[in-house]
Amino acid sequence: MKKIIITGGAGFIGSHLCRRLLQEGNEVICLDNFFTGTKSNIIDLMKNDYFEIIRHDVVNDIFIEADEIYHFACPASPVHYQYNPIKTMKTSILGTINMLGLAKRTRAKMLLASTSEVYGDPLVHPQKEEYWGNVNCTGIRSCYDEGKRAAETLMMDYHRQHKLDAKIIRIFNTYGPNMRPDDGRVVSNFIVQATNKKDITIYGDGSQTRSFCYVDDLVDGIIRMMNTENFTGPVNLGNPDEFTIRELAEKVLLLTKSSSKIIYEPLPSDDPKKRKPDISLAKTRLGWEPEIKLSEGLKKTIAYFQSGPGKAV
Repeated sequence: MKKIIITGGAGFIGSHLCRRLLQEGNEVICLDNFFTGTKSNIIDLMKNDYFEIIRHDVVNDIFIEADEIYHFACPASPVHYQYNPIKTMKTSILGTINMLGLAKRTRAKMLLASTSEVYGDPLVHPQKEEYWGNVNCTGIRSCYDEGKRAAETLMMDYHRQHKLDAKIIRIFNTYGPNMRPDDGRVVSNFIVQATNKKDITIYGDGSQTRSFCYVDDLVDGIIRMMNTENFTGPVNLGNPDEFTIRELAEKVLLLTKSSSKIIYEPLPSDDPKKRKPDISLAKTRLGWEPEIKLSEGLKKTIAYFQSGPGKAV
């Protein structure tokens, strides 16, 4: 049994990670300040004697023991990370420094949840880990983009200077149960709008592309990365199947049997036109690639939003 800390453990991805690591027989400590995470995501885990929740903001120090740290604390959708951009930067930079200090003290392995946003609006397609990105460091998205880039720098400096066992993953668009109805991400937006018979809003002309990875596939890749020896990364984790935003909207309409109409609004500033991971490195080093196709994953996600804690209202 390992003692594992998951920062942001009540969030969308973090809650799935908590559940999976408990199922594998570990002791899990969930750290969350509940800015975007919700107790409903983890309430069923509280009956497990090996699960603990600590309300904590990672911009402040914490002193507990751990064998592994999965660092997921940071708002990840534009509507939330742009709400308080200075706080977003503090979470990415100060939060990562604090967790690295904890990892150094306890000699724990630490994995950083970075993002495909470090590539910005990419000039290279698909995106490989060697690509340094095309990022606007003064734009409205830069609090998140640059915060994660700084967090990656800190991870590598602790790895080189203190020999910390550090691991970096770059997460591409992910979807599934436990997403918030109000998080502003394209999958949840479309499902909530279609379920409530409201117009589906596409920003831009709908030709921009994304690659959507179901959360169960992502969690498998995350754990494989933590368990792979002598590999720091960064490594892309995402589904290389590429769809236009218009195609996603049409799939959601079909699967929800909704009569909603598609409307178009101006594209937000610095919104990437193309996003697709090259996962060759993940295949080679982790033996990982996603298995769940978009239609299958959307059916599960729609079912979540139509019932239970994810009910769209």
